[in-house]
Amino acid sequence: MANKSRKKKVVLASGVFDLLHLGHVKFLEDAKKAGGENAKLVVIIARDRTVEKTKGKKPIMSEDQRRALVESLKVVDKAVLGYENLDIGEVIENVKPDIIALGYDQADMEREVRNYVDKHKVNVKIVRIGKFGENTLDSSSKIKQKIIDKLSG
Repeated sequence: MANKSRKKKVVLASGVFDLLHLGHVKFLEDAKKAGGENAKLVVIIARDRTVEKTKGKKPIMSEDQRRALVESLKVVDKAVLGYENLDIGEVIENVKPDIIALGYDQADMEREVRNYVDKHKVNVKIVRIGKFGENTLDSSSKIKQKIIDKLSG
């Protein structure tokens, strides 16, 4: 009986999710699993301007398309567009996650989140999700390169 009264854990994940692929899906599935049974997965989708600022180029798909695609995934409970000012504190205060799941390639984000959590004594667990598969089309960059190779070959 005690199990049913416990509230669902909220897991927060984030990313660009440009050219949605299996690596993204596996990351989100593992992120939700980190919250245990009946967890709720909230995903923050990076804004076009944020992607341009951090990666030096705009994503191929618009932020609205990327958000809609991610939200359509069975594993995702809610997908929202990111905050323009990249304020991790604002995100944590609004979403109130129990767990923040970070991808294998989000070291800078992990540092920022840990600094905020430590400084503000927020009770949030931070988990890193490992890389999915080897030698697969597990990144948007690899997909773009494969298209270029196919078109030029």
